[in-house]
Amino acid sequence: MTGVAGPDGGAADGRDTRSRLLSAAEELFADRGSDTVSLREIGRAAGARNVIAAQYWFTDRDGLVQALLDRHAPAVEQHRHRLLDEFAAGPGAAAVVGGPGAGDAVHQLAAALVEPLAAKLDQGAAGAGYLRTVADLLTRPVPSMAPLALDRPGGSIGRWRALLEPLLEPDAVELHRRFLTVRFVAVETAQRARAGREDHRLFVSQLVDAAAGLLGSRVSARTRELRAERRGAPS
Repeated sequence: MTGVAGPDGGAADGRDTRSRLLSAAEELFADRGSDTVSLREIGRAAGARNVIAAQYWFTDRDGLVQALLDRHAPAVEQHRHRLLDEFAAGPGAAAVVGGPGAGDAVHQLAAALVEPLAAKLDQGAAGAGYLRTVADLLTRPVPSMAPLALDRPGGSIGRWRALLEPLLEPDAVELHRRFLTVRFVAVETAQRARAGREDHRLFVSQLVDAAAGLLGSRVSARTRELRAERRGAPS
């Protein structure tokens, strides 16, 4: 709605109101989660004169959440694509599951997942609100894929998934190991954002290690048996 007068005044005032609404949402979401805060609460916290300001600018909660994701996406995408470019230009791009250098390649791709999100830990309430929103969406009973933007051409998570696939066992791919890892990383970074720490270097390094371990761990015989049983096929 750029250039359209909002309920609080002219176009410039409207754009400022929209920005203040998003900032208020980030702070409230960081503190209480994205599913428990009403649009009216966000409007009051933003100091909007009209109680329906958030509804005017974002239509509904889903629209506001998407706008919040879109606010942070460019920096996350640029950071991750840079790391993926480095991976694609290095020896890891030629590695395959079980082959030479596969472990290092998986670790490098784990870093490409973790580090762009972890950068938000240094952005105060804005970063914390974004991280908690991502975690909330991915941990719903029916997870929302909105934070992953898999339907967006050229998205970094889609590219990450494609680069990672040759490094995983086919069973691990079919068992959604990549999504499990993304959700784990999102939850851990959101929890870290609530802890109020300042030096995140050890946390980030350990989270990369853990994500690499989850991605690269072998699918056990028991898991294969249970998967075959669920499919109704002989183990």
